[in-house]
Amino acid sequence: MEVGYFTMPMHPPGSDISQTLEDDLQQIITLDKLGYKEAWIGEHFTTMWENIPAPDLFIAQALALTKNIILGTGVTCMPNHNPFVVAHRIAQLDQMAKGRFHWGVGSGGFPGDFEVFGYDPSTGDNRRMTRDAIELILQIWDDPKPGLYESPFWRFTIPEPDDEIGLRFHMKPYQLPHPPIGVAGVTENSDTLIQAGERGWIPMSINLVPGRVLKTHWDAVELGASKSGRHPDRATWRIAREIYVADTSKEARKEALEGVLARDFDQYFRKLLPKVKHLDLVKKNPDMADSDVTAEYMADNVWIVGSPDEVAEKLQALSDEVGGFGVLLAMGHEWLPKDKWTHSTEMLINEVIPKLA
Repeated sequence: MEVGYFTMPMHPPGSDISQTLEDDLQQIITLDKLGYKEAWIGEHFTTMWENIPAPDLFIAQALALTKNIILGTGVTCMPNHNPFVVAHRIAQLDQMAKGRFHWGVGSGGFPGDFEVFGYDPSTGDNRRMTRDAIELILQIWDDPKPGLYESPFWRFTIPEPDDEIGLRFHMKPYQLPHPPIGVAGVTENSDTLIQAGERGWIPMSINLVPGRVLKTHWDAVELGASKSGRHPDRATWRIAREIYVADTSKEARKEALEGVLARDFDQYFRKLLPKVKHLDLVKKNPDMADSDVTAEYMADNVWIVGSPDEVAEKLQALSDEVGGFGVLLAMGHEWLPKDKWTHSTEMLINEVIPKLA
């Protein structure tokens, strides 16, 4: 098992944006020095908690300040963008990264963002736009035929080449035919992860769901792979989790339930999940009452919190429950207090992961 990072990020409304961006950047720099494999950066426009609307800009800065860590969009929400522009920005970013880049793509999930760009998620238009836009971007990276490109979601023209003045579509990714593509699954038997299996893309599973839902995620990957004759590799499967490691299990649980993990769950996730009709997904038992979904429940059943030995045991149990996976993505939160969160991050890669080897 390897270890990476997934940050949305998480900052309470009213936070100083310039300071939170610097704090998030320092986290990535620390992870790079510790040897974390990768870090994915989220994209949202209208949620104050997840206050990075342009992960490509953040990644561009982080590339210059790190050496080894692979950076990825987590994800580029395709309905927020014109695909012609995305094709250029992602190709340029991949050129700048020289291979240290994964392209996470998705159809969005935040109600405010849907409203901004005029999508009603109940119609499925955001998903159709996403599928069509990704296909189009891959097509024009491969063979940018001049002409009008038009759909219900976009309209642009690739001009005829004029080699005398150097006019043509010319921006291709550094990694050919394209950077590794990752997609995130949320719901049971996720359609998105079926597509991941079918296309050979990186499957990623959300941080909030228990093992019963995670098992259906890999079932979806295998179903998609069977459609295209692929053989999916569990080593490519990323599972995100809230992780907090302390010297003792008692200390870890106390700090998780009195610190940012509980704050972020109580003040954000617990309020958001019912609005997007996803609260049932976090339940270990689908029949449990909504009122029982508390920070304490999450600490006991979904988060990975404890001493190095306990965290290793819980990660092994999770791996056994779902049949194995390749990369653990520790979720990003504010590192408050910084010394204890830095210690947690160090122990995870230096003490916990070696126990699983």
